[in-house]
Amino acid sequence: MKQNEQWSSKIGFILAAAGSAIGLGAIWKFPYIAGTGGGGAFFLVFLVFALLIGYPLLVGEFIVGRKGQDNAVSIYKKMAPNSMWPLLGRAGVLIGILVLSFYSVIGGWIILYLCEALTGGLNGLSIHEYGVLFEEIISDPLATLVGQFVFITLTVMVVAKGVQKGIEKVSKILMPVLFGLFIIVVIRSLTLDGAAEGVKFLLVPDFGQLTSESILFALGQAFFTISLGSSVMVTYASYLPRSQNLPRSAFLIIAMNLFVCLLAGLAIFPGVFSFGIEPNAGPPLVFIALAAVFAQMEFGVFFFSSFLILFLFAALTSAFSMIEIAVSVTAKQDPVKRQKYTWMFGLLIFLIGIPSALSYGIMEDVKLWDKTFFDLVDYAASNVLMPLGAFFTSFFISLKIKKSDLLREMKQGADVSLPLFHTWYFLVKYAAPAAIVVVFLDVLGVLF
Repeated sequence: MKQNEQWSSKIGFILAAAGSAIGLGAIWKFPYIAGTGGGGAFFLVFLVFALLIGYPLLVGEFIVGRKGQDNAVSIYKKMAPNSMWPLLGRAGVLIGILVLSFYSVIGGWIILYLCEALTGGLNGLSIHEYGVLFEEIISDPLATLVGQFVFITLTVMVVAKGVQKGIEKVSKILMPVLFGLFIIVVIRSLTLDGAAEGVKFLLVPDFGQLTSESILFALGQAFFTISLGSSVMVTYASYLPRSQNLPRSAFLIIAMNLFVCLLAGLAIFPGVFSFGIEPNAGPPLVFIALAAVFAQMEFGVFFFSSFLILFLFAALTSAFSMIEIAVSVTAKQDPVKRQKYTWMFGLLIFLIGIPSALSYGIMEDVKLWDKTFFDLVDYAASNVLMPLGAFFTSFFISLKIKKSDLLREMKQGADVSLPLFHTWYFLVKYAAPAAIVVVFLDVLGVLF
């Protein structure tokens, strides 16, 4: 059965999917994970994972989605009836809800920081004062909950309108503007005194800084920033026409994602080293370092406010995809049900996210496995559930879809040579799951 809703254009799909992939994963999470994971060495490992594991799996998820032309759970039911495989689609719904429960907290931080910028609260502050202000914002229980609620409400309002009128329309406007402003920030950041040290930290690998855990983080970051292993891309691809070139679309999305990660690093690390901020400062890194960079610019508050607005919209484009998985499964293409279920899932995600929102305030001492609730949900979703989802997806592609059908589907709208197809098939069937297993075993201490 063909989806009633579809993307109106090829570029609309690419920008929406890129928006899902870029978002907070590239702009917020990549810099601080790279800062704690070894800088250039982490970036290189992340790059390898993204190209050799992320890209093949992204093409695979596109094939599953476009071939199935339905929501994630129904696709697996049709392709593997009377089996456990539909649990993979249900797991994607769960992962999307979990990710958005802590993701919306960061979206709320952006909104609160934007309010501070627009009301003059960031004017004339020192680096230390930026850090103090950020800690005050995220430790205020009422403010963080209000920010989280506003972020989820904005997400729901767009997704409730549907694929074309909501998700695609907003993504086509916001993503190009974000790229443009980001480049302006990078240019200014690179002209700061001491900027070269930041560039060296990001681009020159020091493998002595790598640990088993940072390699797992690099793998998790590849899945998180590309939205793999959660059925997001399966869902988005289900709205595609047969004429879409899947390998090219996947490559463009990966390339844009890596480019934004590079821009984020070049925007932040020169400022980090210029102003004496620790690169392993963690989640606040983007908010403190970028505020400091913008403070050195003419009309810095205006530019920083503009960046925060676009940062917010980049976060929203990722949030759209996470809630869309659940909505597509439950609404089943009914516009009335879409409205109802989008609001229902929005409320559920807000409630689940409350402990994460309070993790830097009144619940900061509540820890499991030495992690706050925010960190635990982030770690479980990004570094465990999404890689596991990708692991089982790779097996589904190679076990439940005939090789000839995969080739036929990939060649729809694309000129794919047999050597290229066989290389892709090898990476999906053998290399991707093997790499995931090796990294997990290494972290568990089974190897090395």
